[in-house]
Amino acid sequence: MTEPRDKLKMLTGELYRASSAELTLDRRRAQMLLARYNAISDGEPDLLLSLLRDLLGSVGEGTVIMPQFTCDYGYNIRLGRNVFINYHCIFLDCAPIDIGHDVQIGPAVQLYTAQHPLEADVRRSGLESARPIRIGNDVWIGGGAVVLPGVTIGDRSVVGAGSVVVHSVPADCVVAGHPARVVRALSATTQTTK
Repeated sequence: MTEPRDKLKMLTGELYRASSAELTLDRRRAQMLLARYNAISDGEPDLLLSLLRDLLGSVGEGTVIMPQFTCDYGYNIRLGRNVFINYHCIFLDCAPIDIGHDVQIGPAVQLYTAQHPLEADVRRSGLESARPIRIGNDVWIGGGAVVLPGVTIGDRSVVGAGSVVVHSVPADCVVAGHPARVVRALSATTQTTK
């Protein structure tokens, strides 16, 4: 029986080699599309949307990504409707990154699904793995925040600027800090309805 290909291993959360020929070609394709996307004026929304739809797994209506946007593959990123991603964001999408509707992501936010083994000999071998990130509806992530592998951010929650999110965040709360911790619950009366 043949060994599963590295792309399949990556997508199923197993250890894989990012340097495999297939994944290298996938990253090159993404980089070519990103170079075009990041070079286009925001005065050309139809062309920008077309490039995003070629690059990403799915893109909802009304979604905007400001340049310079960076990702590994693109096809693992799924965006709901009315998502706004500000300047200079980095999404390492070795595993799925699912973002709900009406989400605001501040400048220089980093979403990392990639993770490296703790054991030096395994890390040295070139193997790595990835865990998905899920962001619910109506979430706001402040500028410069970092979200680590395997994190889910619940609906309507807010991540403070500069926070490092290492654990999943419940719905309807504000988290902040290094590591991010719940600093406040958001009641239904403080929420606006859409």
